[in-house]
Amino acid sequence: MTQTDKMLSRKEGGVGIVTFNNPEKLNAVSLDMWEATKRILDDFAADHDIRVVVVTGAGGKAFVSGADISRFESERANLEAARAYGAKSEAAYASIYEFPKPTIAMIRGYCIGGGLGLATCCDLRIATDNSRFAVPAAKLGLGYGYAGLKRLVDVVGPAFAKEIFYTARQFDAQEALAMGLINRAVPPAELESYVKSVTDMICANAPLTIKAVKYTVGEILKDEGTRNVARTVEMVETCFTSNDYNEGRAAFMAKRKPVFTGT
Repeated sequence: MTQTDKMLSRKEGGVGIVTFNNPEKLNAVSLDMWEATKRILDDFAADHDIRVVVVTGAGGKAFVSGADISRFESERANLEAARAYGAKSEAAYASIYEFPKPTIAMIRGYCIGGGLGLATCCDLRIATDNSRFAVPAAKLGLGYGYAGLKRLVDVVGPAFAKEIFYTARQFDAQEALAMGLINRAVPPAELESYVKSVTDMICANAPLTIKAVKYTVGEILKDEGTRNVARTVEMVETCFTSNDYNEGRAAFMAKRKPVFTGT
């Protein structure tokens, strides 16, 4: 269940849950935590029974508050170290962004810096209505790479992405909702039950359909010359030749709930 003392993972039915477990530092992330994140996601990706992944933070005060600045002297003290750190953190981001199944960021409290970058890697972002969001890179003199900026622009558009970076200020959940940064803002007491209702719906639906939609949306966001449209066609055709397509039609005619297997 525990991958490291700072990263937790568990499986509940068809749901894989990743928890950033550094609450004394508001779940600030160090290099070993990014490495563990990728290992956890690789395990979930290989598990046929996992239909959706939820990413969250421990302690109730933060999703992820960004990089662990106290570790900068040992992990990012110079350009060479910063490049090595960036490569490993980006591998963790990519493992979430490119994950073949739906991903949900369940956000409670602070979602700052790398935490906001992590949230934008997820397909959906559901937050408490008292959450706070920011990227304070300009207050620290940090450079922010192309991949992370593109993911943010894809979610909120260029104008809001610039505002987030230029001001480096904190935005509340209502502002984040208006930007399209989060999908939903709910009362803190309702967060877990609301996320569970969403994961239940996803788990009940046809995995091949969802997988094809996720892949196709990802291709739409790429530059036209790099899109693999042929693969999107193959995935759609796989849906129509699947056992699940037969099950979906049979369940509709029988007026019962379908039982999809992802085959």
